[in-house]
Amino acid sequence: MLTIWGRLNSHNVKKVAWLAAEIGMPHVRHDVGGQFGMDDAYRALNPNALIPTIEDDGVVLWESNAILRYLAARYAPDLWPQDPVERAQSDKWMDWQFTFSSAQHRAFHGLIRTAPADRDQAAIEQSAAKANQLIPILETTLGRQSWLSGDRFGIGDVPMGVYIHSWFALAIDRPDMPNVAAWYERLKARPHYAEIVMIPLT
Repeated sequence: MLTIWGRLNSHNVKKVAWLAAEIGMPHVRHDVGGQFGMDDAYRALNPNALIPTIEDDGVVLWESNAILRYLAARYAPDLWPQDPVERAQSDKWMDWQFTFSSAQHRAFHGLIRTAPADRDQAAIEQSAAKANQLIPILETTLGRQSWLSGDRFGIGDVPMGVYIHSWFALAIDRPDMPNVAAWYERLKARPHYAEIVMIPLT
């Protein structure tokens, strides 16, 4: 059985737990990181002292998007096309997620992980503005196709699918992006997305 280590209020852990549920893969998850800490046994699995980490049939793997690719390639190849051109389209958005998450990072941590009295409002607004400047890239693509992966849901939708929930849930000003909003509604209609990704931001 697949084992996932990591607390579910981590974006990167949500990615892995959501995909495991999407492909119907039985798994157990152990809370690690943040308020749960990390013991020496976990650090031996992941020397970066980050989350998530998985163990699957003797395979230990860290880095969330590498885990997504591994799970899809081994258990759900229809979610990660074999054709290199199609596969690259998913990979592009999986890597672009880090550009977006870097832009949104200070807004998320300022509003969710920082006490109100300690918040740097200017940094929060600057971060939100950087994220908003990137969203039109999604808007344009989603005006041409239903999913970031192409004409159907795939692992290219998973990383940004997690982060777009935060973008909509954070108390920030947002530009009107109807194609992104429609994609978000399609994501919300997926039961495992609603169950795993759309938990309260903490």
